[in-house]
Amino acid sequence: MADSSFPSPFDFEAPPGAEGWESMYNWYHLFGEDRRPADETKFWFQDALHHPYVMHPYDEIQCECWWQALGAMNTRIFAVPPALGLEQRILNGRLYVSPVAAAEVDIPARAEEFAERAGYYYQNWDKIYGEWKEKVLDRVNLVRSLNFQPLPDREPLETVTGHIGHSAGFRWERDFALMISTMYETYQWHFELLNIGYAAYLTFFQFCQQAFPGIGDQSVSRMVGGLHVELYRPDDELKRLAKLAEQLGVGDVIVAHDVHSVFEKLTTTEDGRKWIEDWESTRDPWFQINSDPGHPGGDHRFGTWDDHLGIPYAAVQNYVKRLRDGEIIDRPTEQVLAERDRISGEYRDLLNPDDVAAFDELLTLARKVFVYIEEHVLYIEHWMWAAFWGKSKELARSLSAMDVLADPEDLFFLRRSEVAELIFDTVAAWSTGAPGRGRAYWAPIIARRREIFAALEAWEPPPALGPPPQAVTEPLTVMLWGITTDSVAGWLEDAAEPGTLRGVAGSPGVVEGPVRVVQSAEQLSQIQEGEILVCPATSPAWAPVFSRIAATVSDVGGIMSHTAIVCREYGLPAVVGTGRAVSTLRNGQRVRVDGNTGVVTILD
Repeated sequence: MADSSFPSPFDFEAPPGAEGWESMYNWYHLFGEDRRPADETKFWFQDALHHPYVMHPYDEIQCECWWQALGAMNTRIFAVPPALGLEQRILNGRLYVSPVAAAEVDIPARAEEFAERAGYYYQNWDKIYGEWKEKVLDRVNLVRSLNFQPLPDREPLETVTGHIGHSAGFRWERDFALMISTMYETYQWHFELLNIGYAAYLTFFQFCQQAFPGIGDQSVSRMVGGLHVELYRPDDELKRLAKLAEQLGVGDVIVAHDVHSVFEKLTTTEDGRKWIEDWESTRDPWFQINSDPGHPGGDHRFGTWDDHLGIPYAAVQNYVKRLRDGEIIDRPTEQVLAERDRISGEYRDLLNPDDVAAFDELLTLARKVFVYIEEHVLYIEHWMWAAFWGKSKELARSLSAMDVLADPEDLFFLRRSEVAELIFDTVAAWSTGAPGRGRAYWAPIIARRREIFAALEAWEPPPALGPPPQAVTEPLTVMLWGITTDSVAGWLEDAAEPGTLRGVAGSPGVVEGPVRVVQSAEQLSQIQEGEILVCPATSPAWAPVFSRIAATVSDVGGIMSHTAIVCREYGLPAVVGTGRAVSTLRNGQRVRVDGNTGVVTILD
């Protein structure tokens, strides 16, 4: 008999060596006795989509950004009828979230407001989205323009002759605050279109369920796939560079050398220099792709393709080899489009004539918003977070160079408010020439937090906490995380049936094969042809591996998660939102992935 509930968040103690871990995070992010009566009755699921690992104190800003922005857009701006926001708590360094109950909300009244407000956006979608891209790119460029280089021994003469009137130290303080507020502002925009985009897809989904009883999630999702979106552009650029290498006759050199030696070899010929020039011009912006193992931009540690050039270069090498084997390396977009039109046409023919216009209108809108649902990841999770983490690391390196921090990585063991305090002390010391207190004060705190962090990494978090929900209605929770009443029940059943994992049917098809567990971009090179990728979630940075794998199984994700969407685009089976595939499966195990039913069966 399966358990009927997950453990209480108040049942857990700190892992050995991690006592006092709560000091690393902001007080409002923690479970506490003062709100125990409420929190113990709620369902909390681990947000392994954004934070599959223990969270660094500085990185707490990432989840704070979306916590506030998602709630405001749902609750205060668009009045999404059945949904408010999501609460967040940190337990032993892992983030858990809970949809806010909408039981007391006047749904009909909110529905009227939503129709007016979201309707305005739907009617003006293309114009608003065009403006959205411009304002987000403006903020990306703003963050990239900030300067956190080490403070100078003496200001340049131009500070005087230009009548600037303030110091580099002042600008550090000002620009750090500006960088934080800009990140918050951009994340408001992140959810400006996202939740109502999911709501439009969900409306189409519900229409189809009513019009076609028994229709599968797959059939609905495949009616909106196959669109050309910018998110696939980085991988397309790698394929283009592979084709260019063959056209220029430098493919042999690229296949034979690693990224550390190939450029010196290529500079000896004119065609080689042409390829290098193209590679270099492609790096910005198409290599500004975060390589996180899951949702991109959620962790400062992983860097971008541009920080780890071996990742895109290995993909180019692989594409060159496959071109030489006569393979077609482009995504089967035309095939997906043809299947999309066939499925939607067949269902449309089954409709009562009175429902055809509504079907057409809802399908057209779902396809329109789908572009944003995928493309916003490129603008926010990749370009914006890459800029933010890059500038944060620049500041960290400068503090280390100025002997304020022993190691640049120390900065990320401080909360953002603590970093602001450290900057003030550093600037005050620099301004006056008197010694600051920052290193002496923070060094023992950082040393202890490093010990705590290592101890927390040994803890295996449960996929959920508290009683299972009666119903999940928040669109983002359903579409992105794949958290539904059925999937949660599946997690509980899996605890009693160790040979089976249940999740969301993300992409159709049935495949058997050996498992390859991947938790970081560095492990992608280990994937062999025909293996089944098992991961917390996939990132667009991993796109090159989809041409080698047979299927994907993820811990988190729903029907509209990146993992599900990209597998449909590549024609691969996928089961997403299993909750515990990474902790359950081992490399080499043979499994059957049923992307039609959302079931993974362990065969050995």
